[in-house]
Amino acid sequence: MKNAIDRLINKIKETDNPTVIGIDPKYDMLPECIKNKYGKTLEDISKAILEFNKELIDSTYDIIPAVKVNIAFYEMYGIEGMKVFEETCKYAKEKGMIVIADIKRGDIGSTAQSYSNAFLGKTKIGEKEESIFDVDFVTVNPYMGTDCVKPFIDDCKKYDKGIFVLVKTSNPSSGELQDKKIEGGEKIYIEVAKLVEQWGEDLIGESGYSSVSAVVGATYPNQLKEIREIAPHTYFLIPGYGAQGGKAEDIALGFDKNGLGGIVNASRSLMYAYKSEKWKDKFEEKDYGKATRAEAIRMKEELNKEGLV
Repeated sequence: MKNAIDRLINKIKETDNPTVIGIDPKYDMLPECIKNKYGKTLEDISKAILEFNKELIDSTYDIIPAVKVNIAFYEMYGIEGMKVFEETCKYAKEKGMIVIADIKRGDIGSTAQSYSNAFLGKTKIGEKEESIFDVDFVTVNPYMGTDCVKPFIDDCKKYDKGIFVLVKTSNPSSGELQDKKIEGGEKIYIEVAKLVEQWGEDLIGESGYSSVSAVVGATYPNQLKEIREIAPHTYFLIPGYGAQGGKAEDIALGFDKNGLGGIVNASRSLMYAYKSEKWKDKFEEKDYGKATRAEAIRMKEELNKEGLV
């Protein structure tokens, strides 16, 4: 029976593209041609961001299998921003993309369950249960232990959803905690990877991978390879490509012999491709969507050269 990770892998195979576009917009970075159409209230700013997001989705939905929407970039604009978060997720889903909500939640008991209800499960309203954001995957912070992850796993089983658990993140200071050695000499990220593999045992799909998956940064290729070896059923969400310096040949270390095993995130390098040295002379600002598409195709071809699907 196909599950959430199988659906993601099928979209990757369908598009021959193991990438996810991160839509993490900042108003100040939007094209002037959009900003000039709206005022400066929170409602106006949110409308501008939504227009930007929809154009990015329209320009890539047929060549990129998934979108990752980072909630922080919407929360910063308050209630109006959260409306844009919801609309962006819905719009991407309507276009057939797999939607990953980058929320990095991690708490205990009823709090974790409430987070999971909002994004993966359902919320009880009177006699009915309703889906709220209804995305396909969320990112989860496991550093409060199993009981902060279990509600998400339970909802993955119940509602056929998936999670990406933070294991080895791409940021420069991740090693301050994640690389620390614990009793017995093992590093923390290795222990977390082992837990993720264990947590996902009941959610392995036809692909041989589990819907309980991991975030492993492209900026640490040796760790990518190491974690792939100890977590053979764990799919990777791989941030750090492009603007953060991750290279295709490094990313390949996290994939299996069939070219599967991960989906590579790019946010700034795709969203703001029209500003980059590669594309700014080839596309006018108003054609920012075309620049994003061109960069997405370039990224796909670069990854495909490494045998990644």
